Amino acid sequence: MSPRSSARFEEMREEKKALIMNTALEHFSNVGYHATTITHIARHAGISKGLMYNYFKSKEDLLAAIMNRSVTEIYEYFNPDNDSHLTPEEFEMFIRKVFMVLHEKRQFWKLLFRIMMQPGVYERLFGEASGSLNISGRPFREYTDNMMMLLVGYFRKKGESAGPDYDPMTDLLMFINAVKGFALTSIFSEEQYQGEYFEKVTDALIKRYK
Repeated sequence: MSPRSSARFEEMREEKKALIMNTALEHFSNVGYHATTITHIARHAGISKGLMYNYFKSKEDLLAAIMNRSVTEIYEYFNPDNDSHLTPEEFEMFIRKVFMVLHEKRQFWKLLFRIMMQPGVYERLFGEASGSLNISGRPFREYTDNMMMLLVGYFRKKGESAGPDYDPMTDLLMFINAVKGFALTSIFSEEQYQGEYFEKVTDALIKRYK
C-alpha cells in the first residue's frame, strides 16, 4: 500500500470511528446506556455489527473511548508545558479554554453529562476497582491527582501574598465548585446563559481566583 493510500485508509478509519462514537453518544443519552446495544448502535451508524467490533471490543470500551476523547480535549489545556508549576497565565488560559470547549460544543457535553448521570455509568468509568477510563494509556486518576496537586500548589502560592485570614484550601474548593456549577448551568441552560453573559462570568471567575 502506497503512503498516500495508507494515509487515506487511516483517515477513513478515523471518520468511521468518529461516526460510531457520535452515534453511540446520542443513543446512550437518549435511549440509555444499559438499553442501548452494540447492534442498535451499528444499525443507526449504518454499519454491520461485525465491523463495530473492529473498532471497539465492547460497549464499555466504546463508552470509555467517548470519555477519553472529550476529557483529553480538556486536559491538554492544563499545564501545557508539563512542568510542576502552574503559572497565573496558565491558570487563566485553562479556564478560558475549558469554557470555550463547553460553549462551542454545548450539545455534546449536555449528552455526555446525561450519560454520566445514569445509574452505574459513572462507576464503570471512574470506579476505584474497575474504572475503565484511560487517557493516552494512563489511568484517569493519575491526571486528576496531578491536576489537584498543581492547583493546591497554585493556591498555596497565592496565600504567600494574601492576608493571614486567607485559607488556600477553602479558596480552592470554592473555585472548583464555582467552575463545576457554572459549567453545568451553562450547558443545561437556555440562551440567557450564553453570549455576553457567558463571557462576563468567565472574566469574573478569573478575576476572583487568578
